[in-house]
Amino acid sequence: MNYLNLDKGKTESTVKELNVLLADYHLYYQKLRNFHWNIFGKNFFDLHEKFEELYDDAKLKIDEIAERILTLRHMPVSNLSDYLKNSNVKESKSDITDTEMIEALLEDHGTILKQMRKVVETADKGGDEGTIDLIGAYIRELEKTSWMLDAWRMKTNDTLKK
Repeated sequence: MNYLNLDKGKTESTVKELNVLLADYHLYYQKLRNFHWNIFGKNFFDLHEKFEELYDDAKLKIDEIAERILTLRHMPVSNLSDYLKNSNVKESKSDITDTEMIEALLEDHGTILKQMRKVVETADKGGDEGTIDLIGAYIRELEKTSWMLDAWRMKTNDTLKK
């Protein structure tokens, strides 16, 4: 680990949390594929496209998280059974409404954000600025996506706090 100047013991804790985040993202990705395939109704065109945009983004993040784990000289978890066992995100049914899909995604966003913050906290204890920077950007992006999905489900007469 000398080439990164990071403490190997502290890095192991960060990798553990990154592997949980990797599992979370795999289940989230599959849920987005599920929703993309199974959306119907008057919001089909908007949500079909949005779900595809979101799963394309999730796919990139999955690769970047795995590569960060490899950069830290560890192997990323890569089995579906391990993802199901380690993920904080749960699978979703296919036959739910568009509003239920958005509710499920917003719930997952909260779960993933919590795990991201755990990664940042652990990486901070290990002086791992690279991981903090990567996940910090993810937090900002997911918060913005959450705001947009929340705005989608709002009624036009709903108001924001001043």
